[in-house]
Amino acid sequence: MRKIILSVLGILLIVGAFFGAKTIIANKNKPKPRINKVVKTVFVQEVENATIPISIPANGNLQAKRRIELFSEVQGVFKNTGKAFKEGQRYAAGQTLVRIDASEYYATVQSAKSNLYNLIASIMPDLRLDYPNAYVKWQNYLNDFDLAKTTPKLPETTSEQEKFFITGRNIISTYFNVKNLEERLSKYSIRAPFTGILTEALVTEGSLVRNGQKLGEFIDTSIYELEVAIPAAYADLLQIGKEVSLFNIDKTKSYNGKVVRINGSVNPTSQTVSAFVQVKDSGLREGMYMEASLKAKEEKNAFEISRNLLQPNNEVFYVSNDTILNSMAVQPLYFSEDNVVLSGIPNGTKILARNIPGAYAGMLVKIYDEANNQVKPKE
Repeated sequence: MRKIILSVLGILLIVGAFFGAKTIIANKNKPKPRINKVVKTVFVQEVENATIPISIPANGNLQAKRRIELFSEVQGVFKNTGKAFKEGQRYAAGQTLVRIDASEYYATVQSAKSNLYNLIASIMPDLRLDYPNAYVKWQNYLNDFDLAKTTPKLPETTSEQEKFFITGRNIISTYFNVKNLEERLSKYSIRAPFTGILTEALVTEGSLVRNGQKLGEFIDTSIYELEVAIPAAYADLLQIGKEVSLFNIDKTKSYNGKVVRINGSVNPTSQTVSAFVQVKDSGLREGMYMEASLKAKEEKNAFEISRNLLQPNNEVFYVSNDTILNSMAVQPLYFSEDNVVLSGIPNGTKILARNIPGAYAGMLVKIYDEANNQVKPKE
């Protein structure tokens, strides 16, 4: 019985091996599946070389071109001028900005002027006798002398004798002492040198003002300057008088300015040169953040593309025969924040308008026709 079972198992094993070998042989001769090549769709732009203006971007904060810091050179109590000495207060040219109580000092000045008048009056009898030709002009000087007005200039001496006589009576030194006191008296009042606005006020009416104390700051709101830092490589391209386009931080408004000054030295740390742009507009305010676009030069026979389209080794991809992707070497002329200006690309070349992942020279592609919203057929 055992022999029969072993014989049957052996036969089944032989039959199974036969059919297994047959199956393996059949699968070996089966053709491999065909892998279809993937052809990517690309967006292109046709090159048309032109003259491209090179604009250097810069930014900064506006500063009033004319500004004065108000300091007191005398001591006294701050007096009312008819306008509140407050930030934002507007003054016309010639109006009094600051007035300090000068009653005590004014009395000193008047006393000195009176002393000068008395000195001149005391020499009049001697002038009539010894210098009759000079008597008339000195008499006219006394007639025009007014204690309420600024002391007039002394008459010119016409001879050496007259000059020595006037000097010996201490009149010239007394006169200059009076003029010195009058000059000091004028510092008790500060007038606006131009029409503008008070941007800083550090004292109020009734405050005791001390010598050397800062009182505030006054600016002209009709004209501003923007200081911008330009790379030293482009410093030679800038010229005084060149027009500059300015934009506010939101780029909702634009202004026209011009370069009025260029610093002659290069910042050793940043390797930049400071240029000053002058701009006028009623809507501007000091401290506003502005972006500037300075026209440096123009590049002829050039083309501008996005910086991310420029490949390593200064190459760009282009499509030849509408089916094959190739690369060509180009010459970058200027890099901006987002774009690059190139030369060396023939007109009519179809370069990539958008990057594609894994792109390489020789890659099969098909051009997308954006105008008709479909893939462009091969020509």
